[in-house]
Amino acid sequence: MAATARPRRSVLYMPGSNARALEKARSIPADALILDLEDAVAPDMKATARQQIVDHVREGGYGRRELVLRVNSLNTPWGYDDLVAAATSGVDAVLLPKVESADAVRLAEQVLVAHGAPASMGIWTMMETPRGMLHAEDIADSTPRMAAFVMGTSDLAKDLHCAHTPMRLPMITSLGLCMLAGRAAGLAVLDGVYLDLNDDEGFAASARQGAELGFDGKTLIHPKTVAAANEAFAPSADEIAFSRKIIAAHAEAEAAGKGVLVVDGKLIENLHVENARRLVALSEAIDSMAAG
Repeated sequence: MAATARPRRSVLYMPGSNARALEKARSIPADALILDLEDAVAPDMKATARQQIVDHVREGGYGRRELVLRVNSLNTPWGYDDLVAAATSGVDAVLLPKVESADAVRLAEQVLVAHGAPASMGIWTMMETPRGMLHAEDIADSTPRMAAFVMGTSDLAKDLHCAHTPMRLPMITSLGLCMLAGRAAGLAVLDGVYLDLNDDEGFAASARQGAELGFDGKTLIHPKTVAAANEAFAPSADEIAFSRKIIAAHAEAEAAGKGVLVVDGKLIENLHVENARRLVALSEAIDSMAAG
């Protein structure tokens, strides 16, 4: 699956038990929505939330936003029914919580397929435990449906007994393992949430750091952070202009049979051309989404 071909700058969690939030999500400029049946929903509201999500997705109105349903684990009383409902709900992908093995992914996939999930339905996995980090490569390669890793940094910090510092150095090894495995398998890799909604400056710094680390976007818990995430994870105007210049110069050099390419005093190799094409494609996809 072309897991990284679409924008995922801002990926907003929306509680499935809140019908008003599900309605409001249709107008929030997030690239993707995680319609949540797990952490955001109390046990006595699980069934109601499940039905509300299915009804809202089938009703439509979410435009080009990618819709992802976070289910409960299969070892809970709700997980199996969540997957059954997800299979024909019309969501783009299912997000599995606390994944620690490739077998867990394949078992969930079996349930989805048995209940009519289309071939286009992707699987995302929450990467939020030490064991999950250690098995990241196997999880990434578990099925062709795998499309994205979602970092669960709050749960990870809890299990590591580490501080959740602004630089996140205590968990940098875990983030790196998932980035390596995800990129090797062609997955999107999404950064964890920032919990302090009153710290706009801290959120912006966290988003910038996530972009520097290579994440495709950031998971969010409030609509007020969408704009900052969209800005942090989008190519800048200068980056796009230079990328287009690289692509054009490379085409001219190829046509002239030249092997060495210099743009604005910088030596350009094939790897720079590939990255330039990626950035331009991402920018065009963002513009297409904004145009509706």
